[in-house]
Amino acid sequence: MFDEMYSEDAQIRQHYLQVNSWLRTMSSTVISQKNYEAESHFKRIGITFSVKDDDMSERIIPFDLIPRILTNYEWSKIEKGVIQRSKALNAFLYDIYNNGEIFKAGIIPEENILKKDSYDQSMINFSPPNKIYSPIVGVDLIRTGKDDFYVLEDNCRTPSGVSYMLENREIMMKMFPDLFHSNRVLRVDDYPTRLLQTLMSLAPKKCDSSVPTVVLLTPGHLNSAYYEHTFLSDQMGIEMVEAQDLFVENDFLYMKTVDGPKKIDVVYRRIDDDYLDPLAYNPNSVIGVPGITHVYKTGGVNICSAPGAGIADDKAVYIYVPEMIKFYLGETPILDNVQTWRCERDDDLKYVLENIDELVIKEVDGSGGHGMLIGPKSTKQEIEDFSSKLKLHPEGYIAQPTLDLSSSPTLIDNEISGRRVDLRPFCLLGEKVQLCPGGLTRVALGKGSYVVNSSQGGGVKDTWVLAD
Repeated sequence: MFDEMYSEDAQIRQHYLQVNSWLRTMSSTVISQKNYEAESHFKRIGITFSVKDDDMSERIIPFDLIPRILTNYEWSKIEKGVIQRSKALNAFLYDIYNNGEIFKAGIIPEENILKKDSYDQSMINFSPPNKIYSPIVGVDLIRTGKDDFYVLEDNCRTPSGVSYMLENREIMMKMFPDLFHSNRVLRVDDYPTRLLQTLMSLAPKKCDSSVPTVVLLTPGHLNSAYYEHTFLSDQMGIEMVEAQDLFVENDFLYMKTVDGPKKIDVVYRRIDDDYLDPLAYNPNSVIGVPGITHVYKTGGVNICSAPGAGIADDKAVYIYVPEMIKFYLGETPILDNVQTWRCERDDDLKYVLENIDELVIKEVDGSGGHGMLIGPKSTKQEIEDFSSKLKLHPEGYIAQPTLDLSSSPTLIDNEISGRRVDLRPFCLLGEKVQLCPGGLTRVALGKGSYVVNSSQGGGVKDTWVLAD
């Protein structure tokens, strides 16, 4: 396992020296006090996550005080790789809904895409502004060595977690201001400004204002990411709306206000495709806006992310992203995929079933750490049960090797102990493409655990990118 703080000869890596000195000055009493402060902060502002296995209860996400630190050199590779990948994914989306060149080139079998539920037939022969289908892309990365970063999965629909990134930084700066004086940490607090600029740069063709009106569309307070919706709308200075706040008239979208209707140009939507418009998708949706899809298709409003963008983060599509980068950009992939077996292929399924106790098996449409099997951590009965699922529905699963995620110093019961981490940087694509220097670091708090998802017992920590 690669240790991010200690080198192979047990020496503290240069960029962790100051943080290590700081940790040595903190008594267990101070650590307990600061942990209490952080937890109180998150409770006060309401940062919670849903626990699906516990009657959908809400819990405060565990926060670790020790930052995860990346040098400018390390970040440079991540930044270039994530931007490259995000561009290719958007090019792929434009292609599969308009030209189908990647099918003609024989790189991806056409039936593998067209049969997916996430492929939106109604988006065929339509292009959103600037051909940007997914203006916010979250790429989940793991690290296995000094220069070895791998992409676990892409999130092109409505990637969440950026509020944790921003709140992690705010609480750290409040509690330990001296740390930031002695370390040149690049800022992340301008992310909401960057996001708003990105959304405004994607105004539709019928927008007649130099300052497009942007709103955030939320499904409501029962959604697990509702805090993030309120946080981002507040930070961007835009209205957060629900379906009942909007209406369609004369091929335009309007928001109800005390001063009368106000035309909307861009909708940053945090609602799934199926519930977006009861006239175009699920007719039973009560959280969608009737007619919004028609306004979108006729250039009266832009919806970010575009309907149908979810096909790009399907786990069965993931294996083709390196080929997409070569095909659309003419470039060598900077960040590698994790080796992946598609269980719908007979040879792959045979290999997976024979080696299931050494592999990680994931549902193609799964998320949040649910519906997966970690072979080395599973019982014989769990493996037998999962093998039966694979044989019945092989097309619903992929498999990957059990990679050893890098270890980051973490406070466990007031003692420093290594715990596995991943990283989700957020790429913004609009008039320009940019990455906020940092991201969401999730940490597997259980000893020996590989699962970093909050719903599965994981926590979060601040992510530092040091200036060059």
